[in-house]
Amino acid sequence: MYQGKRGAKFVSKREDDFKEKFQHKLGRVLDPIAETMNVPPDYTFGACLRPEEYGVGDLIHNRLPGEYLRGKDRQRALIAAVRHHLKKVNYQKFDTLLAAFRHYDKKGDGMIDKAELQEACDQANLSLDDKLLDQLFDYCDVDNDGLINYLEFANFLNWKDKMLLKEYEERVIIKGRKPDCVNPTEANVEEPEPTLLIKPEDIVLKEPGSTEKTLRTLLRPSDKVSNYYKTTSSEINAVVGAVPSTCYPICGVPTIRSDIPAPRIRRISDRTNYGEEGSAYSLLYPTIFAQKGVFERDFFKTRSKEEIAEILCNIGVKLSDEEFENVWNLASKKHHRGEVCVENIRNVLDELRHADRIKCKTPM
Repeated sequence: MYQGKRGAKFVSKREDDFKEKFQHKLGRVLDPIAETMNVPPDYTFGACLRPEEYGVGDLIHNRLPGEYLRGKDRQRALIAAVRHHLKKVNYQKFDTLLAAFRHYDKKGDGMIDKAELQEACDQANLSLDDKLLDQLFDYCDVDNDGLINYLEFANFLNWKDKMLLKEYEERVIIKGRKPDCVNPTEANVEEPEPTLLIKPEDIVLKEPGSTEKTLRTLLRPSDKVSNYYKTTSSEINAVVGAVPSTCYPICGVPTIRSDIPAPRIRRISDRTNYGEEGSAYSLLYPTIFAQKGVFERDFFKTRSKEEIAEILCNIGVKLSDEEFENVWNLASKKHHRGEVCVENIRNVLDELRHADRIKCKTPM
């Protein structure tokens, strides 16, 4: 009996291994599956399903594999911002599309290559890297010939509906000659303009029954929606002057109440979004102007000379009386009625600063 008590105790190895793995021990972290985790740190358990390269919009628009837009939101936003800036510069500096095109077309061959587009962007105070410049050029080059023609330039880098064609401009871009010259000797000078910038059928009326002419709208290949695809708005003829929004079929209350006007004075308890609020991107990345309570309408509001001078003084822009008078005169020439806003002053200051920078780079 005594020997039996002091003898070895037989236990099951499976039971002993289980206690070794799952029982708490002093000074050691309980990790029951430590021995089974002999895998690389980036190992993924289960089936690894990669997201599709295309989205719903790519399916609707029948985009080819090389034209998928999923995951390119930032790229598209940058291109849209650059195009908007170039459109604004062209609209403010030039009276006609032809004058703007001549500014871009330095060689006078009727086409804009990548180097000429880069030079125009530099003159517009846009510093683009090679990748963004290539993306902008590819966006405007619809026919993929490596050049931007007059029609592509008017559609993607200008507000063509605001810069209507004039009679002499139409003769130049179709027949390739200057407007009638007063001096007969000027008419014999060789014209560097190309013989044909666009075809006659590319010129259309702005509106049916109107005498104002513009260029036809050019669609990118990825913007062509399937003919059989119809949206709800197209089914109920949702165009200006047609069925009013009050007659639309109502299926619940929309999140953005663009169907009703925003109240002039909003209550504090009114949490309704009337369409004038910012998006999620503007909430995550607010501009410095939004943080200070300044909105777009404040930049384009017509202001007096004294008010502009006070604004420049408050933001730390120090100008002498002569310099301010020069800036004011240049800004007033940008509007046909001589009205001046903060945006015009800002553009003039940027142009003067860019001119000084170019002057400093020019070797004496």
